[in-house]
Amino acid sequence: MDAPSVALYNQLKAAQPFFLLAGPNVIESEEHVMKMAKHIKAITTKLGVPLVFKSSFDKANRTSSKSFRGPGLEQGLKILEKVKAAYDLPVVTDVHESCQCEAVGRVADIIQIPAFLCRQTDLLVAAAKTGKIINIKKGQFCAPSVMANSVEKIRLAGNHNVMVCERGTMFGYNDLIVDPRNFEWLRETNCPVVADVTHALQQPAGKKLDGGGVASGGLRELIPCIARTAVAVGVDGIFMEVHDDPLNSPCDGPTQWVTSPSPLRHFQPMMCDDMLTYYYCCAHCFVAIAQFGGAVRRIDCDRSSHQRKEATQDRPNSIQGMIWQWVAIGITLSLPIGFTNMVVSKRVALYMRYFHLPLA
Repeated sequence: MDAPSVALYNQLKAAQPFFLLAGPNVIESEEHVMKMAKHIKAITTKLGVPLVFKSSFDKANRTSSKSFRGPGLEQGLKILEKVKAAYDLPVVTDVHESCQCEAVGRVADIIQIPAFLCRQTDLLVAAAKTGKIINIKKGQFCAPSVMANSVEKIRLAGNHNVMVCERGTMFGYNDLIVDPRNFEWLRETNCPVVADVTHALQQPAGKKLDGGGVASGGLRELIPCIARTAVAVGVDGIFMEVHDDPLNSPCDGPTQWVTSPSPLRHFQPMMCDDMLTYYYCCAHCFVAIAQFGGAVRRIDCDRSSHQRKEATQDRPNSIQGMIWQWVAIGITLSLPIGFTNMVVSKRVALYMRYFHLPLA
């Protein structure tokens, strides 16, 4: 087993609030990849989010033969090596054939198995034998239970550093959906669970090309929705393809998230602990209950003078309002014991801020 891979695997499993696999879909040029790596690292460093840089050297499964595929194995790996050296980043890239695994394993820290190939035994075994971390994407055609078999193939080859990735399920023609239940079911593999929040919004073969043929379309505007869903359920990692100019990207532009000149605009989580999130929520509960209690008490105060006598007879309403206020105080002060370990609340609050959305 590759010792650095074991260390990285343990680091990613322990990452809080999550780790991020991010980068442009495909290596367009050395200059572009270096620029993107620098920019993304600057963002994640400020936030304290562990980053693994992602880009592909060859998109062998492009819809059209006319589509851009990338620089190829040899040149692509050289560029990824430069990214590692220049920015001290681990990298992840995908393989499509068993013969690529050995060369890729000498450079990549994580080897990714494409969704279309998630059941290919020879490819899985060849990737496993490199000793690197293996990220298996769930096929669009697969139930989550199928991934247990893919993971088993990796482990039987002697590699226990495995992650599984949800990237959507076919929904008729030219569309994918994300079933949030899959995030929970994938945990049954006893592997870290990653959510691919960009490919999950592809519309396969849904975009016609000007020169003829088709390519994948997508719903970029829904990326925050899928990401918030995944983190609310409680995934370990987020896979996100990003680009500084996705409209002009040669590959999967419709499903790449836009990196902004303002780095914190789209990557701004609220780094709070569970107690802070809890007290924030309790404060809202307290205010709501107290306002209700106060409204009951104000029934007396707002009555005209000729109704004072009747108000005196209705004193239980006033007492009820006071009781509600004291109940609110008691709840606010006592519930931390039960809510201290509620990681879900932390993740929800975190990701709402992550995509620049208000908490309330």
